[in-house]
Amino acid sequence: MPSETSSHAPGGEPSRPIRSWVRSSPGTHVWLAIIAVTSLVIALSSEGVEHYLLHRNSSNLHELSRHPVRALLGSAFWIEDPAGLPFYAVLFELFHAPVERWLGTAKWLVVVATAHVAATLISQKVVLEAIQDHDVPRSMAHVVDIGVSYGLAASAGILAYRLPWPWRLPYLAGAVAFFAVPLVTNHTYTDLGHAISLVIGLAFWPLTRGKPLVGTGRPDAH
Repeated sequence: MPSETSSHAPGGEPSRPIRSWVRSSPGTHVWLAIIAVTSLVIALSSEGVEHYLLHRNSSNLHELSRHPVRALLGSAFWIEDPAGLPFYAVLFELFHAPVERWLGTAKWLVVVATAHVAATLISQKVVLEAIQDHDVPRSMAHVVDIGVSYGLAASAGILAYRLPWPWRLPYLAGAVAFFAVPLVTNHTYTDLGHAISLVIGLAFWPLTRGKPLVGTGRPDAH
């Protein structure tokens, strides 16, 4: 006669790894859940409502000058195209979740929040100077500026310290190329923000001291 535990195993076991995975990086999955909700709101909204929500939650010059805290916070929880949600979900699992699990939620949040705020403010400062110099139209102060990519770039940067040598070097080369090439070729303010975020992620290497390297179980000696 099967025991009570074994009778529940077929229905209960498959969900345990998923629950464990989510609980090991709660910040990543709460953030992703909020983005899923806001993406659903955008998908179900009329064009006029969508336009209002995206602009209201943008961290462009207009919103930063009027509602700086709301602009910086709100812009981190929206993506412009809801169809891109599955792609961002994959990126969250590849970069945010491992970093949060490795460093802990508090340190991970410091890294991504610093990158999001600093990259936004610096890139928008460059936009302001370009407007003042008449290099770009004044309408640039009202463009939609939302998304989660700055935080992802920062996680991609600090994740380099999770890898042992010699794997760290090609990873770093690939990450730098991924963000530097668009900056050099396209010269957009978003590309500038990505590059800044990557550098910020790399600059937080002191937070990784004593943390184990992937596949070794021992801390790095940097």
